[in-house]
Amino acid sequence: MSLSSFTIPRNLDLDLDLYHHSASSSSETVPVSSTADLSRDALLRFPAFRIWLSTLQRSLSRQHQQQPQSPHEFSPDPYVLRGINIQAVDYFGGGRLGFVKLKAEVSNGSGETLPGSVFLRGGSVGMLLILQPDDVPPSNEEEKRVILTIQPRIPAGSLAFTEIPAGMLDDSGSFAGGAAKEIQEETGLTIPEEELIDLTALALEPGAAGPDEEEMGGESLQKAVYPSAGGSDEFIPLFLCQKRMPRKEIENLQGRLTGLRLHGEKITLKVVPLKDLWKEGARDGKTLAAWALYRGLKEEGKL
Repeated sequence: MSLSSFTIPRNLDLDLDLYHHSASSSSETVPVSSTADLSRDALLRFPAFRIWLSTLQRSLSRQHQQQPQSPHEFSPDPYVLRGINIQAVDYFGGGRLGFVKLKAEVSNGSGETLPGSVFLRGGSVGMLLILQPDDVPPSNEEEKRVILTIQPRIPAGSLAFTEIPAGMLDDSGSFAGGAAKEIQEETGLTIPEEELIDLTALALEPGAAGPDEEEMGGESLQKAVYPSAGGSDEFIPLFLCQKRMPRKEIENLQGRLTGLRLHGEKITLKVVPLKDLWKEGARDGKTLAAWALYRGLKEEGKL
């Protein structure tokens, strides 16, 4: 297995073409080694890598910011990203880069290191889709139902994993658009983007239902849930859609087979009472997060 090496700009806000044609000092670049079939250009254009590196560099830079009232914990001996080793890659159809496994070397001047094994897959979206029969008042919570999907999730060792509808973001990066698309693919329901409410963004609004960035350490993370922050970059903004429908149409969704079945998506729909969502989706982190955000925002009067 051959080993390749190259450098990348430490600041990805720089224009890539300008970077390639200019001389950059070692302090402005990060060395990358790779045993995988991955070029520098492909890595730099992989959205998940760009978001991860930019986010990490912004967080590292906060160690040097002057904050007399609350100096950064690591400012006396700041940590630095010193290198990246690409260990494996997976490609999707058409040669599109899908997943990257890497190890980042992050250490301070004393040689202390931070764990840096990362599975890069990028952002996903999750949807809390609440249906209510149109023969009851809108304020009736008892009659509200939630659509769950049951499908194989091989990484979890399951052929029938229960969760709210979810899917990976495409390269367009539109959270609401991605959510609407996944709802259509997984449930067959067409939902306009403007009918979706971003629960995570609403909960993180400064001075509203959540703390501002300064109270969270000032880090510019995604307004999303991070389901496995110890090993993956994945972030999931959670959206809410509430839809009133004829009772019979809601009942007809139970057990419906959906998904892009020719592409391996074998989904069965399950309709459950909203009050039972925390039990029905207890194994799925994004389901529990969506349920908690919905309840919290309702109590705060934000929904």
